[in-house]
Amino acid sequence: MKPTLYLECASGISGDMTVAALLDLGADQSVLEHVLNSLPIDGFTVKVSRVKKAGLDVCDFDVILEQENHDHDMEYLHPASDAAPAPRADASAPEHDSHEAHTHPHGHRHTQGQEHGHAHHHMHRGLSDILSIIQKADMTARAKQLAVQIFTILAEAEAKAHGTSLEEVHFHEVGAVDSIVDIISAAVCLDNLDITDVILPVLQEGSGTIRCQHGILPIPVPATANIIEKYQIPIRVSQTQGEFVTPSGAAIAAAIRTKGRLPDAFRIVRTGLGGGKRAYERPSILRAMLIEPSDTQQDTIGNDVIYKLETNIDDCTGEMLGYVMECLFDAGAKDVHYFPVYMKKNRPAYQLNVLCTQDDIPRLEQIIFRQTTTIGIRRQRMERSLLPRSIKTIQTEYGEIQVKICETGGYRQAYPEYESVARICRQTGGSFPDIYRKLLETSQKQCP
Repeated sequence: MKPTLYLECASGISGDMTVAALLDLGADQSVLEHVLNSLPIDGFTVKVSRVKKAGLDVCDFDVILEQENHDHDMEYLHPASDAAPAPRADASAPEHDSHEAHTHPHGHRHTQGQEHGHAHHHMHRGLSDILSIIQKADMTARAKQLAVQIFTILAEAEAKAHGTSLEEVHFHEVGAVDSIVDIISAAVCLDNLDITDVILPVLQEGSGTIRCQHGILPIPVPATANIIEKYQIPIRVSQTQGEFVTPSGAAIAAAIRTKGRLPDAFRIVRTGLGGGKRAYERPSILRAMLIEPSDTQQDTIGNDVIYKLETNIDDCTGEMLGYVMECLFDAGAKDVHYFPVYMKKNRPAYQLNVLCTQDDIPRLEQIIFRQTTTIGIRRQRMERSLLPRSIKTIQTEYGEIQVKICETGGYRQAYPEYESVARICRQTGGSFPDIYRKLLETSQKQCP
């Protein structure tokens, strides 16, 4: 059984913190460097090092730009007064986060100050330009898909904040490089660690205001707030002044979060600590843990609570229901099924049932409301008993397969996983009943 990633965002989350935590967790740095070297952009170098945060040894991931980004200038980010800041060399670059979005037309150029004795010009990159850069990178299809998803979430949030469309959102060239590197790096590390399940219970955010190119904005900044609202990520605001959750960090969280609740008991496989660049009252650290069910959970029958969402629909096509089932499973539903019923006026209809955790209810209900014609959903809290289960890989005459093992009262039963059986049927042309029967016998012999 693959471990689950648990992100403890007690000090918020940003792109560089996420990459650093994943590298500390064991992601292959050489794989990441190969991907970054393949990017069709320049003007940056990457440094991975160890730093001290509150006395703790943590990993630091630093994107060093040839055009300096003053994102880490805390006095400028959090001015003591509302007075306008003194002019500086990067006056046209984003001072808040590294990907400040703008809606200027294509070809518009900004001229920077003369502090270094010469003028710098920098263009804008649209979302299509950035997605093209991602597609040209030498990385796996899964990593590309995740990077595209994260940047699209980010662009949608910026578009909403600026009241414009995705096509019109543009990112400063200097800032965009920083964000491109952070987001691609996060996607590569997640793919390299083979992470599919991510538990993120809550985002801890600071309070107050932050100064950006457009003026002084409240925390969380609009783009971050838009992501948190759309993807229903729980947030807790502290009294500490400062921005803990950047838009890039929020976009990564929204793209990878599959669960919001930790199991009652678990075993920590490995821990990674990623440091942030900004200095606040509390140390800027993102802790990432790979966890798996504890032995206690595997040895006893578990009891927990599940929720059933239920609605009757008499004006949806079969295609709609098939699609919504796929969407619900992709969003984390435990089970989805529907069956024919008769409603008022003898109308033939379907009853849609979804089993899920309490944390997943808001997200799944939004999918049902958006993808079907229903106007109401019933909820039911249900207690359930769970047999301890595990997944084991065994060797058979057809190669390796996955076996599900369930136990109760000293009795153990092993079943070949459907995907393993289906894969072998496709490879050999054998019938499903025959292949399943052979694999079941092998499974029970090897897992007595």
